[in-house]
Amino acid sequence: MTAPQDPFGTPAPDPFGTPPPAGAGQPPAYGQPPAAGQDQDGRAPGYGQQPYGQQPYGQPVYGQQPFGTPPSGAWAGPPLASWGRRLAGYLIDSIIVGVVSSVFTNVDANLGTLVNLALFITFGVLTGIKGQTPGRQLMKISVVKEVDGTYLGAGAGVGRAFLHVLDALPLLLGFFWPIWDRKNQTFADKIIKSVVIRVP
Repeated sequence: MTAPQDPFGTPAPDPFGTPPPAGAGQPPAYGQPPAAGQDQDGRAPGYGQQPYGQQPYGQPVYGQQPFGTPPSGAWAGPPLASWGRRLAGYLIDSIIVGVVSSVFTNVDANLGTLVNLALFITFGVLTGIKGQTPGRQLMKISVVKEVDGTYLGAGAGVGRAFLHVLDALPLLLGFFWPIWDRKNQTFADKIIKSVVIRVP
């Protein structure tokens, strides 16, 4: 005759139950890699943890300079060129164009006009493919795309040069606009979406 079981005690093991799988609830043996989806302790990684070696979405890779404009509207890229540096670069370019054009104008007025136009387009192309004209190179500034810091391209560089007409029309207001603008942009810069930055 067997003793009655205590209804409030620990239940007896089920002789017909299925035994737990081998290794369940135990960390992997020493020297063996964890199973897929588990960490070193045999547990699944916690929600929201970032895999090792990956950068969170939307953040720059370590060591890279962030570029562009955050939602706040403030500039978050490399240092912008001051209005004084931009003016100095423009004056240097103007002197170069003026001297070369005057030499050809003394020979023939029409030839001088053509040379002036050719230099204007050339400087626009240089702005687009290198970000710099001779004057900007001396002042260590460069014109780049606002969104990613790449060069504008030849077409956009020439287009930006022609769009400076809009900067000149309202009493040269567009040329003075970078003094108080958040991103130091002229009207032409805003249309082309370019910025002028300092370079080493």
